[in-house]
Amino acid sequence: MTGAVHSSNDTHLPRSSILVVDDNPPNVELIQAYLESMDCTTEVAVDGVDALTKVAQLLPDLIILDVMMPRMSGFEVCRKLKADVRYRDIPILMITALNELGDIERGVESGTDDFLTKPVNKLELLTRVKSLLRVRHLKGQLERTLAYLHDLEAGETRRTKA
Repeated sequence: MTGAVHSSNDTHLPRSSILVVDDNPPNVELIQAYLESMDCTTEVAVDGVDALTKVAQLLPDLIILDVMMPRMSGFEVCRKLKADVRYRDIPILMITALNELGDIERGVESGTDDFLTKPVNKLELLTRVKSLLRVRHLKGQLERTLAYLHDLEAGETRRTKA
């Protein structure tokens, strides 16, 4: 399932890709409907194992991850992604019906970047998604700038030694 949506409200954010991971189709449809106002594409994974495959294929800018799923929980997916250097910088927004403090602690321990509880509030979802995407894109800009400065310094060092 792919959705592409454009909006002038998010001109400050580059076009982004979001992976929505949930085994419940109505939940996926609701999240995708909420994200329609953003300039993003959405892809869907139906469980944790599917999520790991799709992350490797797509390298999304953000993952919206349900906690309770068959085959592999959201906690385990998050732990695996954050342990892998290729994926650890992808922000993860966990969505859960669980509201026990222990579950939130378990999510934080697994490496999630933020939490939402079900039922999901549209404004809260959009605010957190925009915030996480902004941080993701700013970090990318910073890394590119640092690499550029490093290249400049290396070039200057070579010129002064010559």
